[in-house]
Amino acid sequence: MRADIADAAMRLFLEQGFEATTIDQISKEVGISPRSLFRHFGTKEDIVLGNLTEAGQAVKTALEARPADEAPWDALRAAFEVLAADPAYLSGQSLKISKMFYETPSLRACQLEKRLRWLELLVPNIETRLGADTGTGPGHRARALVACALACLDTATEAWVLSNGQVDLAQIFDEAVAAVRS
Repeated sequence: MRADIADAAMRLFLEQGFEATTIDQISKEVGISPRSLFRHFGTKEDIVLGNLTEAGQAVKTALEARPADEAPWDALRAAFEVLAADPAYLSGQSLKISKMFYETPSLRACQLEKRLRWLELLVPNIETRLGADTGTGPGHRARALVACALACLDTATEAWVLSNGQVDLAQIFDEAVAAVRS
């Protein structure tokens, strides 16, 4: 049911725009009540961004699978590859959805909030890689590093969207990381 709701909602969002599409329209399209829809998704934004939570978990799992002695930046870069492994991630549909994120302030804010959750998922591993005793301090170095990596990912994604999918997302990410590290 979640997939049916998400598919119908995305089609409507892309046809009409996020703000112009109502919960009632989505509910009618799927054949359920608005109340039933809200049992599956807490907000309209969650319909679009629900997979970001799963993507964060996938990045965490990929990071944990990296060699323990791998440098933090290299481990994060390799872990982010799991995103590109999803065929939908760099598809034309993904480009349209990403454009919608950048054009809709409420979606952008929700996306940033969900990405902040990624910070909590990834920091413990990076603390360990930095030689910090996890859980005993603020972990400010690990938090800064992960926050920068996520900012580089957002910057690369935005460049990809603005180029209409013409730039190499991985290359832009690497260039952004190089700029931060210089």
